[in-house]
Amino acid sequence: MKVIISAAGTGGHINPGIAIANKIKEKDPKSEIIFIGTNRGLENDLVPRAGYTLKTIDVYGLKKEFSFQNLKHIIQTINSRKDVKKIFDEFKPDLVLGTGGYICGPVFYVATSRKIPTVLHESNAYPGKAVKMFSKKVDRILVGFEDTKSRLKGCRNVVVTGTPTKIRKLEITKERKKELLDGLGIKNDLPIVLVFGGSQGAKKINEAVIELIKLKKNDKYQIIWATGTKQYDIVKEDFEKSNISINNIKNVKVLPYIYNMEEIMNIVDLMVARSGAMTITEISIVGKPAIFIPLPSMSANRQEDNALVLKKIGAAKIILNKDVNGTNLSEEIDEIIEDTNELNEMGKMANSIAPRDVEERIYQEIEKILKK
Repeated sequence: MKVIISAAGTGGHINPGIAIANKIKEKDPKSEIIFIGTNRGLENDLVPRAGYTLKTIDVYGLKKEFSFQNLKHIIQTINSRKDVKKIFDEFKPDLVLGTGGYICGPVFYVATSRKIPTVLHESNAYPGKAVKMFSKKVDRILVGFEDTKSRLKGCRNVVVTGTPTKIRKLEITKERKKELLDGLGIKNDLPIVLVFGGSQGAKKINEAVIELIKLKKNDKYQIIWATGTKQYDIVKEDFEKSNISINNIKNVKVLPYIYNMEEIMNIVDLMVARSGAMTITEISIVGKPAIFIPLPSMSANRQEDNALVLKKIGAAKIILNKDVNGTNLSEEIDEIIEDTNELNEMGKMANSIAPRDVEERIYQEIEKILKK
């Protein structure tokens, strides 16, 4: 089997593509897989690191407003079809798979015009432009949420599989939990809140947590806080202006990045985060309650739609990005952690929608298409 996977930009697009590629390799070790991306996104690090070849094309996400820069990007994106055709001619794929985003435009234009079997995976609750554009042309659309299926009306080729992720629900022993907490300087006598905004961090969330800490609102709980590698020094400097040492804050451990996120997610009591599709999936898998602060978007409120999936079943609360501050964030945290029964029930509800055997289900759909 020869497969091309188009994935670019963020980990939310790239990591599902890599997870699917790994499953194909597991099932068919002789399969050949290459990725198509750009020379600008995280794919340039993540794809080679995963052991796959990356081919790049000059393609851009298109903006609504007119500008000469946008016009230039439109022309470059249209012209990128020539590069896609060249890659297809050389590789001769049996299947083309995409995980959403602007990279899928030229790739799926060529794939569908050549009638090559095609699969799109949509992680978000609200389908993106690429999925909508090719929804009636591809052989299968695999989606992360049941809600997504209802937003693709008239499409009979939609299958709910869930979104692939590396995070798993773990049974952490008391000894291992103590070891992890001791390493962070965190005790086990208060509830633990995990705050993160992705690898780059979330400025608005960081500002709210800084305010929360300066107001000394966190006496009832402890915080493990990943600021994002690019924002750690900014947060550190902000605290220093108030004569606060970032390494000596009561009930708080501040880190640029958490490398053992799977274990940390499994030992905390509550999470505060953005609501990208991958984060929603991971939180549901570990079965934890959450407070989401969705990243706003001018074109579509995808993260807010994602967060609503868990809010509707009572597993999460939402504070809009424009509204969040130290006071209302602390109030929401206090309200949830005060009631242990609610805390546990929210976690159970989150886990109730966790996808099962995602990669296996995706592979089965691929097999069905290729057998035709």
